[in-house]
Amino acid sequence: MRKLSKVIALFLALTMCLGLFAACGQNTTKTGEAGNKADTTPLVVGYAPFNSKFSPFFAETAYDQDVATMTQITLLTSDRTGAIIEKGIEGTTVAYNGTDYTYYGPADLEIVENADGTVDYKFKLREDLVFSDGEKVTIDDVIFTMYAYADPTYDGSSTFFALPIVGMEEYRAGMSSKGDAIFAAGEDNTDFTLWTEEEQTAFWTYYNEKAGADFAKEICQYCIDNGYNAADDSVAACAANWGYELAEDADYQAFWEAIVAAYETVEEAEATETAGSTRQSLTIAALGDAYLKGVKTGESADSITGIKKTGDYSMTVTTTEVDATAIYQLGVSITPLHYYGDTAKYDYDNNKFGFEKGDLSSVRAKTTQPMGAGPYKFLKYENGVVNFEANDKYFKGAPKTKFINFQECLSDDDKLNGVTTGTIDISDPSFSTDTVDAIMKANDGQLDGKVITTNTVDNLGYGYIGMCAKVMNVGGEPDSDASKALRKAFATVLSAYRELAVDSYYGERASVINYPISNTSWAAPQSTDDGYKVAFSVDAQGNDIYTSDMTAEQKYEAALKASLTFFEAAGYTVEDGKVTAAPAGASLEYTVWIPADGKGDHPSFMILTEAKKALETIGITLTVKDLANSSELWDALEAQTVAMWCAAWGATVDPDMYQIYFSGNEAKAAGGSNYMYAIDDAELNQLILDARASTDQTYRKSMYKACLDKIIDWAVEIPVYQRQNAIIFSTERVNMATVTPDITTFYGWMSEIENTTLN
Repeated sequence: MRKLSKVIALFLALTMCLGLFAACGQNTTKTGEAGNKADTTPLVVGYAPFNSKFSPFFAETAYDQDVATMTQITLLTSDRTGAIIEKGIEGTTVAYNGTDYTYYGPADLEIVENADGTVDYKFKLREDLVFSDGEKVTIDDVIFTMYAYADPTYDGSSTFFALPIVGMEEYRAGMSSKGDAIFAAGEDNTDFTLWTEEEQTAFWTYYNEKAGADFAKEICQYCIDNGYNAADDSVAACAANWGYELAEDADYQAFWEAIVAAYETVEEAEATETAGSTRQSLTIAALGDAYLKGVKTGESADSITGIKKTGDYSMTVTTTEVDATAIYQLGVSITPLHYYGDTAKYDYDNNKFGFEKGDLSSVRAKTTQPMGAGPYKFLKYENGVVNFEANDKYFKGAPKTKFINFQECLSDDDKLNGVTTGTIDISDPSFSTDTVDAIMKANDGQLDGKVITTNTVDNLGYGYIGMCAKVMNVGGEPDSDASKALRKAFATVLSAYRELAVDSYYGERASVINYPISNTSWAAPQSTDDGYKVAFSVDAQGNDIYTSDMTAEQKYEAALKASLTFFEAAGYTVEDGKVTAAPAGASLEYTVWIPADGKGDHPSFMILTEAKKALETIGITLTVKDLANSSELWDALEAQTVAMWCAAWGATVDPDMYQIYFSGNEAKAAGGSNYMYAIDDAELNQLILDARASTDQTYRKSMYKACLDKIIDWAVEIPVYQRQNAIIFSTERVNMATVTPDITTFYGWMSEIENTTLN
């Protein structure tokens, strides 16, 4: 967990992309007649604890996002494969799994690529939409929403403001929050034009005296929320999981002081150890709205020229360039201007958009009370339960179940037991072996039975074994053919045991993958595609290692033999089937790190132990470092001191590879290539940029296949497994015939929640 700033930032970015898209997915297939309003029995859904940020603007966790999603509609919608539906008003029919489904949404979209390189996204909104309070939905609500996301003081998780919209940079320039401006001016500032001396003193007093404890408290909460504390939730226990040994009665301030003492400077300590926030942001949050409001520090445009109203129900968003990922960010929630903003402050022609620029206080004030045009109305959140009531004005028809409750559960066992015993109707426990065994026990040996119905989908992500080219190379040249051969030697042996390990750990709940991309993606190569290869299945001369009639043992032997050809190509001395000497800069011994709780509990652990035994027979030592505390791995990855490691990537709806594999300016790409894999490949960079600069999915898939082949050639990532997630339903209480059919990774059970009923 330590040094997680980049990892967390990337994960949150991916999570938010998925969250926004999942919201799009909700606004689809039309429902039939309205439900029985006399039925007051609620449908109960088991959830992990909420953070009460139920705002489409400021929700952070997936659970809070789902609460917001229940109340919202989004400008764009998607089908079961994750593809955007561009004609939502009259509906678009798309076949999936042999069945035609018609998807409806709030708007139509036309995309026009202009001769000057700009792109117009032309939206036409339905004219019969209303919010749950009866107010009409117009394009002004969409414009208000976009301006809130684009405001210079917006600090939520959405990255709408990063889109290359014409005029966006000019609009956000020359303004920052008062807190940020005070911080930038420094503690010795004497110019109080934009804030008072008292405000500045209050800021720096809190920053210096209290923000450190807040910083440590956030780390502790991260440990607790993610279940890292085996014994208790004390500060000392959390600190131990973060790599610090404290007295049993230590408080947050003591934890902060221990962190600072471990580094040469406070700044280094803060940058390295963050669980997401900085002392600066924590100070601003603690001091309240006055420090969140914007102050004008320079030239700042009054409007975003690329966002243009063209009618009461139409608008155009113009981007400076083709950006294949833009369409996913443009599908914003259509939030009510009259609720989150102020209609008196909206005058499009005079550059007024529902709030004073730099002051989102009206939006923030509704963070715990969401409202929109979605299928359900938020009623309240108390005693661990979120209560919803059907929105009879929902554009696809009144939901058939009048009340739904989201019930907090403290553990996966609580979720499973709740469905089994009758207190919960639907939930999503981790699909572990223990969960499977418990479901099958309840169902007399079946995953689907009289007590529980189980629905599984592929997880939006995948497991892998990574290698750092900066550490695993020959002669200090990470990109040389010899260095790639060295990494391929290990990858060939490790890959051979993937099926054995994945089947042993997951059974039918996961499958082996051959490219570093989630199988959920449309860009993932399929076995029927031209050029498809099993990962690391050829020797140094390009000859196939395996034949279809080989036994498992014969495959392991063939892989080991092929690895010798790579060791030789890397400059190692190979004599009589054994490696006897390493070239300069390389070694006969390498260590692989795996966060398996110190007890081998990890899908890839068997791969490592079997490969270790095989490599020993040819003179190579592979040391397996099983980490009880996974924080050690993140430290070492960022320091680029780990040769090999095991982990998993979260993925996005769009398979854009920029964040992970682009090796350009670190300010623009803070992902794997810059601090984990250490790839530096101009051709790969260009392929990634080319794929981003087109909206032609067929072309993009070919570009991404070329990218994946490049990554495999670098041998810095061994794709291992694609696991499954599960949603479980009470067979006795939920009418399964009314649940969303053909649930997918991108189209969940909530996507047609308006149709779901109880028995």
